[in-house]
Amino acid sequence: MSSHLPLDGKVAIVTGSGRGLGLAYAQELARQGAAVVVNDVDEATAAEAVAAIEAEGGRAVAVAAPVGPTETAQRLVRTAVESFGRLDILVTNAGVLRDTVLWKMSDDDFDTVVDVHLRGTFTCVREAVTYMRENEIAGRIICIGSPTGQRGNFGQTNYAAAKAGIVGMVRTWALELKRAGITANAVIPVAATAMTATVPYFAAAVEAESAGEPMPAFFRHDLGFGTSDDVAGLIAYLASDAAAGITGQAIGIGGDRLQVWSHPEPVATAYREGGWSYDDLASGFAEAAGDLPSVGEKFPPLPEDLQRP
Repeated sequence: MSSHLPLDGKVAIVTGSGRGLGLAYAQELARQGAAVVVNDVDEATAAEAVAAIEAEGGRAVAVAAPVGPTETAQRLVRTAVESFGRLDILVTNAGVLRDTVLWKMSDDDFDTVVDVHLRGTFTCVREAVTYMRENEIAGRIICIGSPTGQRGNFGQTNYAAAKAGIVGMVRTWALELKRAGITANAVIPVAATAMTATVPYFAAAVEAESAGEPMPAFFRHDLGFGTSDDVAGLIAYLASDAAAGITGQAIGIGGDRLQVWSHPEPVATAYREGGWSYDDLASGFAEAAGDLPSVGEKFPPLPEDLQRP
C-alpha cells in the first residue's frame, strides 16, 4: 500500500465485517492504508473477507467469534496487537435482527439483539480504549447506529433500544475520552442490505443494484439510500487524523446524502408558577406543547415509474 495513504500505519478492528456493510467498511479502511482485523461469527465468511482485502493489496486477519462476550473483545484487541503491533481504530458494526411486535417479542428475541448490538459495542469499546489509553494512542471509536434508533420503527423494540443506546454511549464516551485524544462517533447508515431487499418500497433500487446499474436518483437523493460503498467513505474519514476534532456526533450517510443528527433538545418550553397540576395540564398542555414531533420514518410516495406490483 502507498505510504501517503491517510490511514497508513494504522490498525483497525471491524466487528461484523464478513459481508455487507461491515465488509465495505473493512475494505475501505484497508484501501486507505489500515491493516484490518475482520470479525464474523462464521469462520469461512471471515476468511473470504480477508481474502478479498488481500486481493486488493491490503493486510487483514480474521477472528471468528460472536460479539457480546468480554472474551471476544479481548481476543479482537489481542489479535490486532499481536498481528500488526497496535490498535488505532475500532468500528462496532456486528448485529442481528429479531423483528416482531412488542406483544409477540420473547425474552430471547429482546436479549439476543441487545446483547450483540449494545453489550457487544460496550465490551469491544471498553477493551479498545483501555489499550489506547494505556499506550497513549489517540484512537478512533466508530459505532454503527440506525435510523430506527433515532426515530423508532414498527416491530423493532429490541433493535431500536439497542441502537438508541449506542448513540447515548457514544455521547458519554466522547466526554470521557476527550482528555486522551480519543474520538467517539456514531454513524447512521442508510443502504441496501438483506433486510431492505425484502421491502417492496425499495424494489426498484434493489433491482438496479442487482443488475449492476446506478440506483434511481429518487432513492439516492430524496431518500439518501444507496450502496454499502456509499457509507464506507465516512467510516474511513472518521478513522483518520483529519477528523480529530469530530467527536460525540451521530452522522447519517446514504446515497448522495450526508446528515448530522441533532442531540435531543426541548422543542417547547412553558412555565406555570406553582407547577403543573393535572387540571392545568388537561386544559393547557396543547397550547404549551405546540405541535408534537412525529414518530417513525416518513417515506415520500414512490414516483410512478419506480412502483412495483
